[in-house]
Amino acid sequence: MEPGNFIAQDNYWKKHVEKEEDAAKRWAEKWGFLKTSPEELIGDEKKEDAKPKLQLPDHLQIRPVTPVEKYIKVLPSPPVPKTTQGFIGWRSGVPALALEHNFQIQSSKGAVCSMK
Repeated sequence: MEPGNFIAQDNYWKKHVEKEEDAAKRWAEKWGFLKTSPEELIGDEKKEDAKPKLQLPDHLQIRPVTPVEKYIKVLPSPPVPKTTQGFIGWRSGVPALALEHNFQIQSSKGAVCSMK
């Protein structure tokens, strides 16, 4: 569009305004649901969730959760080594922490190694 062509600029502006007005009219059809409050949208779902609770037989009921502290006891760590060489295996070398357990390693070839 040439800078001196005022008629072309006017027509361009009119088309732009018409498109904006048309989009404003169609907005409610396409995006009107956005004006609905969340309480209205969720309100119907809450009514459907009200179902009577069934009493389960004893063998199907879920037991209460046992606290982890009953099974896992965490002892304080030994003091941090002063050298970088001391960091290698500094926790596994303390028998009180019991980081190493008796276990068996089975290789893919069938050999069994016992670690004690």
